[in-house]
Amino acid sequence: MSSAVKDQLQQMSTTCDSLLLELNVIWDEVGEPHSARDRMLLELEQECLEVYRRKVDLANRCRAQLRQAIAEAEAELAGICSGMGEPPIHVRQSNQKLHGLREELNAIVPYLEEMRQKKVERWDQFVDVMDQIKKVASEIRPADFVPFKVPVDQSDLSLRKLEELTKELQSLQKEKSDRLKQVMEHLNTLHSLCEVLGIDFKQTVYEVHPSLGEADGSKNLSNSTIERLASAVNGLREMKVQRMQKLQDLASSMLELWNLMDTPLEEQQMFQNVTCNIAASEHEITEPNTLSIDFLSYVESEVLRLEQLKSSKMKDLVLKKKTELEEHRRRAHLIGEEGYAAEFSTEAIEAGAVDPALVLEQIESHIASVKEEAFSRKDILEKVERWLNACEEEAWLEDYNKDDNRYNAGRGAHLTLKRAEKARILVNKIPGMVDVLTTKIHAWEKEREKEFTYDGVSFSYPHPSFLDS
Repeated sequence: MSSAVKDQLQQMSTTCDSLLLELNVIWDEVGEPHSARDRMLLELEQECLEVYRRKVDLANRCRAQLRQAIAEAEAELAGICSGMGEPPIHVRQSNQKLHGLREELNAIVPYLEEMRQKKVERWDQFVDVMDQIKKVASEIRPADFVPFKVPVDQSDLSLRKLEELTKELQSLQKEKSDRLKQVMEHLNTLHSLCEVLGIDFKQTVYEVHPSLGEADGSKNLSNSTIERLASAVNGLREMKVQRMQKLQDLASSMLELWNLMDTPLEEQQMFQNVTCNIAASEHEITEPNTLSIDFLSYVESEVLRLEQLKSSKMKDLVLKKKTELEEHRRRAHLIGEEGYAAEFSTEAIEAGAVDPALVLEQIESHIASVKEEAFSRKDILEKVERWLNACEEEAWLEDYNKDDNRYNAGRGAHLTLKRAEKARILVNKIPGMVDVLTTKIHAWEKEREKEFTYDGVSFSYPHPSFLDS
């Protein structure tokens, strides 16, 4: 007890004694009996005892409340530290200079308020991560995805738990990124296909999922959306291949008709964008509307027009092809083998006895056959030409040797002498030429199982029939 309190109590005791003395003086003057005096003094003592008792009870309640508040604060502090994965805080152990329960409570409160604030901030971090997880999950797995296997509450706010949720979020974000990349690739492919096919891109993607046609905002990235998108791409790609094959068939027919009717280049140029794709692969056709229905109809109508024009010019076409066939035979020195002429009679065509298209087809077949045979005869024909040239020089040399004035000095005589010298050299090579030519022709005849002729004349030696022709 402090000295000030002792002094105050001593003063109070002195005052009580003086008041009791004053009361006795009054009682003496009044003549109060001793029994009454004893009774009143007892009452005074009881009243004082009641006042002390009330004060003691009040002090006990205050002490109990402080102890309970300390216990609750320590329990809450311990719970927050445990839930956040932090080491426990022992205020009384760390501060031995505390006096009384109030100081102890006042020492705990700042730590408790600090940890409460940390808990709020940590929970905000959890809420932010969980909200992001729910948002991403709703975009990529809206129907069947449960984002949290174990419900998340405030009993476990440790950094380990936060890291687990963060990893789950990162995993979902990566999956979202992969899905978005896949969707964008499908959309780009779909856009290219729609451009080439002349189909409305926005309507196409809207039918897959409305969110895919929006430039801004999130896109639905669910498995079903990706599957429908891939299915749309495959369907349009199949359509592109079918239309491409149709366009190439039309282009082939167009080229055949152009060649058949000698269509002017100016007219052909109008359809250059069609014929340039005749051998293109599917991924090489990228120009917008190249395979649209309208464009295919336009090309188809042009081919129909050419077909109709061809029908009206069929007789001229047959004559033209017959001339082309004869020219090929002349160049290959196959003249004299025209046994096919009756097949291509113009009179029969005019009379309607034969189909002009069939005649043209037969002539084309003969032209192809002549071209093939001409190619097989090319090497022999070159050697025949050299041999014939040598024979011509041989005949000229014979005439030159019979000329008695061949040595007379005259204008150009030296040139004639030079030609005679070259002719003698060339004539000496004729036997070797004939041997090689004979070998080549025999090999050709054996392979072809037919006789080799030159403008209808067979080869013979030492007096070649070629010279007679």
